[in-house]
Amino acid sequence: MSEIPETGGDVVWQSSPPGSIYDYIRVASFSIGPDGLIEQWSLRAEEQFGLAAAAVIGRDPVEAFMPSELRPRGHRRVAEILDGKEWTGVVPFRVPSPEGGERAEGLAELYVMPSRTATDERAALCIVVDVRALRGIETDLAASQAIFGQSPYGFLLFGTDLTVLRANRRFATVFGGAPEEHRGHTVHDYLSRAEADRMSAALRRVLDTGESVTDLQIVGSAPGGSDRRHWSINLYRVHSGTGRPIGVAGLGIDVTRRHNVAREAADARRNLALLNEAGARMGNTLDLETTARELLDIAVPGFCDLASVDLYQSLLAGDDPSAGSSDGRGELRRVAFASAVSDGPLPGGEAEVGVGDVHRYRFHSPYASALRTARIHTVPAADGGLVQTTLAVPMVAHDTVVGLVQFARAKGSEPFGERDRALATELASRAAVCIDNARLYRREHERALILQRSLLPPGAPEAAGLDIACRYLPGSAESEVGGDWFDVIELPGHRTALVIGDVMGRGLRAAVAMGELRTAVRTLALLDLEPAEVLSHLDEIARGLGAPGGSQQASRVAHKSRDADLSEVYLATCVYAVYDPVTRRCTFANAGHLPPVLVEPGDDPGEPAMLLDVPPGLPLGVGGEPFEEVEVDLPEGALLALYTDGLVESRDHPLDEGLNAFRKTLTDPDRPLEDVCDQVLGSLDTRHGEDDIALLLARIQGLPVDAVGDWRLPREPRSVGRARELARTQLLAWDLDDLVDTTELLVSELVTNALRYGDGEIRLRLLRDRTLVCEVWDAGLVQPRRRRARDTDEGGRGLQLVGLLSAAWGARRTPRGKTVWFELALPDGESGPVELTEEQILSMF
Repeated sequence: MSEIPETGGDVVWQSSPPGSIYDYIRVASFSIGPDGLIEQWSLRAEEQFGLAAAAVIGRDPVEAFMPSELRPRGHRRVAEILDGKEWTGVVPFRVPSPEGGERAEGLAELYVMPSRTATDERAALCIVVDVRALRGIETDLAASQAIFGQSPYGFLLFGTDLTVLRANRRFATVFGGAPEEHRGHTVHDYLSRAEADRMSAALRRVLDTGESVTDLQIVGSAPGGSDRRHWSINLYRVHSGTGRPIGVAGLGIDVTRRHNVAREAADARRNLALLNEAGARMGNTLDLETTARELLDIAVPGFCDLASVDLYQSLLAGDDPSAGSSDGRGELRRVAFASAVSDGPLPGGEAEVGVGDVHRYRFHSPYASALRTARIHTVPAADGGLVQTTLAVPMVAHDTVVGLVQFARAKGSEPFGERDRALATELASRAAVCIDNARLYRREHERALILQRSLLPPGAPEAAGLDIACRYLPGSAESEVGGDWFDVIELPGHRTALVIGDVMGRGLRAAVAMGELRTAVRTLALLDLEPAEVLSHLDEIARGLGAPGGSQQASRVAHKSRDADLSEVYLATCVYAVYDPVTRRCTFANAGHLPPVLVEPGDDPGEPAMLLDVPPGLPLGVGGEPFEEVEVDLPEGALLALYTDGLVESRDHPLDEGLNAFRKTLTDPDRPLEDVCDQVLGSLDTRHGEDDIALLLARIQGLPVDAVGDWRLPREPRSVGRARELARTQLLAWDLDDLVDTTELLVSELVTNALRYGDGEIRLRLLRDRTLVCEVWDAGLVQPRRRRARDTDEGGRGLQLVGLLSAAWGARRTPRGKTVWFELALPDGESGPVELTEEQILSMF
């Protein structure tokens, strides 16, 4: 009990003073009467043992609580106590359950004091403390002392008045003195006023709200030191056992090193951002002066305050830049200058040079030395000038110096460091590669043009169910050619693949890449893959074009930066479409190309053509994302247009304007396609000479209904005869009597194979256009493979027979199985049916 005086001299008795040890240790009491039985049972005893007074009063405490093996000793102790002897000790106990049996075990520290009753009989008063609680407090105190005293971080305990109650040894090591000497101090004794006010506000907020503060950044310096230190402070409120706030604990961690590392990382990120910007902005044109200006736009003011670019005069004239410039005294022309602090020429040890001036550097100057050795030089500034330091950086491309870049920082700026020198070298090197590439592209123009023309399809292509017209215009003689191409590929089942693409870049490499991709497209088309699969394979091929080992080693080569050449990176856009004249359905897949344009019959002549919604996907050569397919039903007589960006985009006409103009020229789908092509090329700006132009137009003319025979057959043996009968009847209706016997034989072979090795329902389809096509569909996934039968085999010669009698045959996958087909040439009235020679028959055995 404690007493607290109040006004008027009164005294208030308080049962549990805040912060008392009894908040943590529960002390219970009970009394034993002269008969050795429990006579009184306190409320604390009820809480500690979990038994009400009615359950224990009148019971022998030894028999009620002590284990059976200790009861004899317990009775002797009780007898001694009732004889007037005090006793203190630790006693194990068991708490009985109300239903009988024992419920819990414990260890109690017991203090027994003899007493007397009102009739002067001997009794005893027992004070009980739970030993487990005492051991817990002892452990907590030891742990707290170890954490507080041995922590490698500074630790402070603030009182409710925000003064220091306790500091640990680590804090005293940093701020001086012994830990106890910091008692009573405030944060204003350690920090500057602004930082101390921030810290005090945080302490007050934590004390008032109980919300912890994590990673509060504080800047200051240790006593006697001038270095700025950075600390990360964590604050949380401390409570007493009753939950009353008694202060705020603060843990401080020195993060100065982390801050310095973060600053270096920020500088590295800045440098990386500059390099990324350089990669994105430089080299987009083939103009030398433009590339030089782009370099300075990136460097000023993000990297330096002043900069200039000098290129060898021989390079600008189209000659080899290494001729006559090995000693660093060749003629240079200043092609670009930029400044964030002054509009005058770049100051330095040389005479002032303006943009466009031709000049030479003295042989012993650091600038000539940088050109001669192809190494960066640091040029100190003259006294009294604006510039603090200048970096003379040679522009090296493919081991050839093409010019010199000067980066300068004005006085008051941070001096150039080693990281800055490395960044300057990289920026100059990238600009040099772009400049040298422009020179090389000019030289390759004629060779690329000749090669590109040889790779385009000759003549007017033909396709079943399509009327096709196409145009190709190369770039002008003043500009480089691109890698535009188009193709029309016949597929099984009278289907047609329409392809148009554009290799990004110009020159001989683009033309070569275009030829390789076009050849790959035709090869993949013959495999009869889905459009998305074709583009996926093309993407792998494009990524492997610049790798020594092809696509399989493309990823491996990409990691070898020392051998990497930016000119070896090939990207291309492409649209691959497969048109089925039977269903008049076209399946599109797009790899970053412009969308196809469709003009439907019956549209308003003044209404622009429609852009088909085909997901563009990523260009070929990027990799990492699958391509999507879109199926579009095309009406009879509709006009489909595929094109490259050179038709609709130029420097003077943005892409949106060009697309709108192109769509407006395709308002009449009924005109002859050759006239439509001429109108498009005559109406649009096709003389800009900036890029190649490819245009592919196709008018939809599906197969007539009477040119298609389609039947479904049940999966049973008699379907073979039914298939022969259906084929014979259809061919006779088409007046193809000469093909009846051959078709019956081959249809029988394919339907028999479908019954033996396929699955599900069988479908037979005959198509008549420029040739006769027969298709047998089933749900089996295993495609037939032609093999040579052994002499003793009774079967296995059916596909050999199909290959000998047909003009072509093959198999392709479908969404629900496979299709096996063969094709026969239509009779011309002069040649009879195909007959096998003796050698062909013997070759099957």
